[in-house]
Amino acid sequence: MKTKSTISCIICLLLTVIACGQAFALPKQDGDAFTFTERLTSTNISLSGVTASRSLFIRLEDYWNVSEVKLYLAYQATQLARTEESSVTLKMNGTKFYSFRPIGDKKQYLTVSVPKELLVSGSNTLSIEGYILTNLPERVCVPTEKRDNWLELYKTSYAEINYAKQDTAKSIRDFNRRFVGLDTLKDEQNALAVPNGSDASELEAAVYALSGLAKINRTDDTAIPLLPLDDEALKQRDKLVIVALYKNLPEKWKQQLGQVDVQTKALIRVVNEGSDSALIVTSEDPLMLKKAGRLIGNQMLFDQLDGPEKWVDASTEVDTPEMNVSRDVTLTETGDKLTGMMHQEKSYFVTLPANRFIADSSKISLDFRYSGNLDFDRSLVTILVNDTPIGSKKLTKEMANQDRLTLTIPKNLEVSGNFTVTAAFDLELKSAGCIELQDQMPWAFITKDSLLQLNTKDRTDLLFNNYPNPFLRDASFNKIAVLLPEKMDAYDYQTVGNLFHLLGKYAEANTGEVVFYKSKELPDESKLQQYNLISIGSYQDNPWLQKHNDQLFFRYSPDGTRIMSNEKMSIEENYGKRIGTLQLMESPYNRGYGWLAVTGPTSKYDDLASNLLATDSSKWKVYGDGVVTDPDGNTKAFRFKKQAETQQGNSLVGQISERKDVLGFIAALGLTAVLVIVSLILLLRKYRKREGGK
Repeated sequence: MKTKSTISCIICLLLTVIACGQAFALPKQDGDAFTFTERLTSTNISLSGVTASRSLFIRLEDYWNVSEVKLYLAYQATQLARTEESSVTLKMNGTKFYSFRPIGDKKQYLTVSVPKELLVSGSNTLSIEGYILTNLPERVCVPTEKRDNWLELYKTSYAEINYAKQDTAKSIRDFNRRFVGLDTLKDEQNALAVPNGSDASELEAAVYALSGLAKINRTDDTAIPLLPLDDEALKQRDKLVIVALYKNLPEKWKQQLGQVDVQTKALIRVVNEGSDSALIVTSEDPLMLKKAGRLIGNQMLFDQLDGPEKWVDASTEVDTPEMNVSRDVTLTETGDKLTGMMHQEKSYFVTLPANRFIADSSKISLDFRYSGNLDFDRSLVTILVNDTPIGSKKLTKEMANQDRLTLTIPKNLEVSGNFTVTAAFDLELKSAGCIELQDQMPWAFITKDSLLQLNTKDRTDLLFNNYPNPFLRDASFNKIAVLLPEKMDAYDYQTVGNLFHLLGKYAEANTGEVVFYKSKELPDESKLQQYNLISIGSYQDNPWLQKHNDQLFFRYSPDGTRIMSNEKMSIEENYGKRIGTLQLMESPYNRGYGWLAVTGPTSKYDDLASNLLATDSSKWKVYGDGVVTDPDGNTKAFRFKKQAETQQGNSLVGQISERKDVLGFIAALGLTAVLVIVSLILLLRKYRKREGGK
């Protein structure tokens, strides 16, 4: 009787949940229905002014069969809004599908279904356009700048996506996309696996592959883990990339491959077992295994593989195109039009290798035109770099058909890696408070002649502020030697994975070099002089680190069980046994190279520290050259190296060397001076001969 009563209660509870119409969906028993929630924005968004718009993005994976997308919006409008005339319109991929009157008395919640026919596979653009009026009928001509017009969209807003998954991966390209799918990453269903006690060539091939997978990981807070094949955690993950020499490949996966000849070739093959999928990368030849890893690192090439397998041999082309940093960058190929009054923006994304910084005398030249009916006393254009304004220009009627703004990018912006350039127009109209606003009036147009002139340089300071320098150079691995413990556990593998996940995300090219050494395999010092070093492991696990303990900022106690206090931080004895550190120093073998020590009293704390350099969302906590972190989430960063004191003369020489135009001018000036001196000498000789003849 008790069992029947319990079953009845469960049935009643389920019926109650269904009747209440909960916002979440449970998967069907056959497992073909899924729900994914995606935040629309990581911060609150303000729409200010009479008219304002903002674009957000929703990604739909190409292996999803989407049945419904719902938007859950949390917003608040100004309490002064005239509800009967104000409105907010939603557009999906440029098509309007919903409008509502914003209510301004308190925080509001709105649920909207997006028409399925407006959705596309991949990135979808959700535009939110606000038209907020606050003026009263009897004061219809209140100047626009005196109105308090705003609408706040809260970061708790999200999209709920209901979908079914297509059949298991049939091709390498399909597996590749599923492996880094948003739902796969969120549910921690993927991993890159290597044999326990991996050969150096297996680790090298694995990090080349990981760098390619990291590049197409669209999240900023989730890293793809690297784990040994005997790790129990792999049983919970249904998307695996397995990189192994054939002799070290588990029998289970050898049976999946069948009879294959991988003596002089490498094989990349997708295998499926129920709903689980794996991409096996294997060869008997270490060189071919590493080449297969580089192929995965070339995602442009790898994404073209439509079949279930790919053979790699000595003739297979796997290298990415040579990376060139262009000095002249065109902002728009065809021109861009902005319409509507008041504040309108257009942003451009500029790619730059992560180790390159914008140097002196870099310029932005914006070529544009605009409507002639503006209020030219109040209209202007502003250029921003990474949302920081660098200059403005007032718009004039005389220049409306052909205007130009040229600005030098300030040196103190310290822009490195990818960045955005934004052209922001304030298009004001006379008597704007008394006229009916129209979507297409006024307007501005940015022409294809708009140009960014870039001078770039390497930042050589060994600071986490400049990371991933020195381990990348021009978007490629910059001769990295990884010094490992003799015996590696799961934490050590995860540490390697964390470090190369972020480095790989920044590495656009797959042609750089990474080598791995364990303590007994270390080459002589002359060879290590050619590499930037990464040491992993504790004082007790890594003899190489023990040898160089006196060069660390955070040194170990004589027994190697804890990290001791120093001039920057007092460390209690027990606390020193449960912290991890990141330390960026000069290589002990060569002053021109760097050394990153990822270390803690046990491998668990190495992994803890490496998490700070695994994703973009955690890297912001790391600066200076010495960092300490603990399991409670406390992170402290310090600078141990003194500020470099560069002499003004050397600084001037350095600046001139960055300017090719100045170098050319100096060369021409020097040549002219030589010609003048030679001419004077010839004239003097001629004069003396005449004097001698007399």
